[in-house]
Amino acid sequence: MNPARQLDYTEHAEIYKALAHPTRLFIVYEIAENKRSVTELATKVGVDISTMSKHLEILRSRKIISRVKEGNQVFYKLEFTCLLNFFECVNNNLAK
Repeated sequence: MNPARQLDYTEHAEIYKALAHPTRLFIVYEIAENKRSVTELATKVGVDISTMSKHLEILRSRKIISRVKEGNQVFYKLEFTCLLNFFECVNNNLAK
């Protein structure tokens, strides 16, 4: 494999690793519908804010999600909206 191709696959693997946790998948599904704050997400999952912040940072560092500041609050929104198509594909194949 040539070095450029290796780099492409490495970058893809980093995205997949960021998604490889049930809580982070929940976050992606949840913010696909509407932007959410760390507090809202932590409450829905049942974890403390620091744990949720770590999950959010992993997704944000891979540019899967982004932060939006509104007044004194920070909300998270989905940037990789194409993931929803991938998830639908996975769900359809799991249902077979």
